[in-house]
Order: sequence, then C-alpha cells, then structure tokens
Amino acid sequence: MIWKFLLRLLKKDTHIEEQYDVMKKYLIVGLGNLGSEYAETRHNIGFKVLDELAKQEDLTFETLKLGDITTYKLKGRTFILLKPNTYMNLSGKAVLYWLTKEKIPLENLLVITDDLNLPFGSIRVKTKGSDGGHNGLKDIQEKLNTTKYNRFRFGISDAFSKGKQVDYVLGEWSIEEQNALKERLEQSSKIIKSFGLAGISNTMNTFNGK
Repeated sequence: MIWKFLLRLLKKDTHIEEQYDVMKKYLIVGLGNLGSEYAETRHNIGFKVLDELAKQEDLTFETLKLGDITTYKLKGRTFILLKPNTYMNLSGKAVLYWLTKEKIPLENLLVITDDLNLPFGSIRVKTKGSDGGHNGLKDIQEKLNTTKYNRFRFGISDAFSKGKQVDYVLGEWSIEEQNALKERLEQSSKIIKSFGLAGISNTMNTFNGK
C-alpha cells in the first residue's frame, strides 16, 4: 500500500513538473514570405526581427515541418523561434501545428508582424485585437479560432499613394529606414526576451510607444 501511495505521489509530482516546464516554453512567430526577393521588404519584418535575435545569440535556423525553427534558452525559459514557410496568408497552419506539437499554452504565443497604421519603427505589443486587414493575422485568427493572442506590431507607416499599398508593403526599405532599423531590431530582441522573463503586461508597459 505504501509503495502504491508513493508511486501515485511520484506520478503527481512528475505531472506538476511537466506542467511547470510547459509554462516556461514560448513560441515566438515572425511573419514573412520566403524567398530572397522578399528578404528586405517591409512585409518581412517578422522574419527580420527573429533573424536579428538569432544573429545576436549565434542561433541557426533549421527547416522543419511548416517552417524554419531555432531554439533559444534564457534563464530557465525556452523560446522557440518560428518563421513559417507557408507564405503569409497560410501562417496560421504553422502556428497551430507548433503550438500543439510543443504543448505551448496560447498565452505564451507572440506573433511579430508589420503594421501600416503605426509610424515607421513604432512598437505596439498587445494581448488581442483584430487582424487589421493583415492576411497573416487573419489566417492565425481563423486557425486558432480566437483574436486573443499576443502580437508584436512593428510600424512600417502608410507613406504610399492611393492604390500603391501592395507595392509599398512588398517594397524594400528606404535608405533612411535601413539606417534606423539596427536600433529598432535591437529593441525588438529585448521585447522578445522581456515577454518570456517579465510577462506580457510588464513588456507592454516597458516598451509600447518607445
């Protein structure tokens, strides 16, 4: 009887430990389109942010199911960085797959995307919201069946003339934007780390509008 009790206790402790480990795992998704022709476009800022963090921490992406993946460990937290290879309008498929596979709770998801409604370089971290006409966010919302997931919006401004939105979004950064990107990307890496270490609320209070 004692052995059965100890066995049950051990199983319970193991289950609690597994739950705790899951809570310390995060999925960071950068949205973009594959291909060298898209690499330096405004629409690919999600990829660019993750590439910057990978460069800083000497991480290497590996092509796995539905995306390029690398793992970053920091102070007991595990950050899984994902660049979906499904193209923008099917991003939700990759997000749902890796959330499920890694047993990551929805509150530990952070999606990085461009935002036309914010001035260039402006940062806004939110816990929910509409897709704002963004095809990547629209698909994620449909696949997850909720608008309540964390997103990190990186402003690209709306400096385009009527009817030129697609050309602008898929256009490359201006010289001025390129010069300013380095500092903005460094700030973006800090946001990702803060999300895992300090939580979403503290991250919003610290970085929004800066």
